[in-house]
Amino acid sequence: MTHALVQDDPDLARARAGDDAAFTRLVAPLRRELHAHCYRMLGSIHDADDALQDALVRAWKGLPGFEGRCSLRSWLYTVATRTCLTAAERRGKRALPMDVGPASEHVVTGDTPLGEVAWLGPYPDAGVGAGAAAPEARYEQREAVELAFVAACQHLPGNQRAALLLFDVLGFSAAEIAELMQTSTASVNSALQRARRVVAEKVPERTQQQTLRELDDARVRTIVTGYSTALERGDAAALVALLTEDVTWSMPPLPHWYRGIEAVTEFAVAVPLGSCGQWRHRAVTANGQPAVAAYLRQGGEGPFLPWSINVLTVREGRIAEVVSFIGAEHVAAFGLPGQVD
Repeated sequence: MTHALVQDDPDLARARAGDDAAFTRLVAPLRRELHAHCYRMLGSIHDADDALQDALVRAWKGLPGFEGRCSLRSWLYTVATRTCLTAAERRGKRALPMDVGPASEHVVTGDTPLGEVAWLGPYPDAGVGAGAAAPEARYEQREAVELAFVAACQHLPGNQRAALLLFDVLGFSAAEIAELMQTSTASVNSALQRARRVVAEKVPERTQQQTLRELDDARVRTIVTGYSTALERGDAAALVALLTEDVTWSMPPLPHWYRGIEAVTEFAVAVPLGSCGQWRHRAVTANGQPAVAAYLRQGGEGPFLPWSINVLTVREGRIAEVVSFIGAEHVAAFGLPGQVD
């Protein structure tokens, strides 16, 4: 957006004069992408909600000082990124169980949540664009909400995380990022190099978007339905048939996790197929990946209550990873009902 277009926008003039409805109209087309940016920065939809709300309040109060030297979108990203950097510094990085300790070789019964860890959370990806946000971007928008990518970003210091997301996901220039972060272009380029090295070590070469494009929709639905049905019927053989040999299964906020078909099978038979209760599932998508919302009934009577969002990572037509984000609040964030019969 050019300087003239920004300055001539009638809603901008109205918003500067105190018209909050005009400000809402200005921001509405950008809310979804700004929210996704906050999630990438913070690794939690709830933190992203708070950060975006805080950023928009700051933008509303600071609007008289917006001089139109950049687009409104760029200015809002500046406000949102600075807000997220403050939040990330205050809270620290979010983690998955594999960041906390090694895989468990045998099933751990009675596992309890590890409350002192800030856990990564799932992201409802409806509305996240399928392509790149800008021609210069190295990652597609949906690639940049995949679990592996967001988890890798959590290993970066705040300035490196911001530089990587702004440059490689959103297509900002190094000079624009330097102004946003109040540093030099050389510092931005250095932060980018370090961030890319860390991410390259932790993210698979093939993204889930690339993998899913090679599978037709029917095959993906078969995988998701097969996973759900196996758990609902207590069918261990059907579940195992869907898994890769090196499959992993984790359940934040529980610290123990499992790697390999033998350990995962032992866990699945003992816990979700054994001691938990009865399951019902709703197919969803999360983090640009196939997923299911799990509802659990314990005791054999009454409704099924929200239990977890299970994000599936697929490789060569099978499930290579299950991350079960336990907590009714995760299910609620997807706009799903509070119980099913």
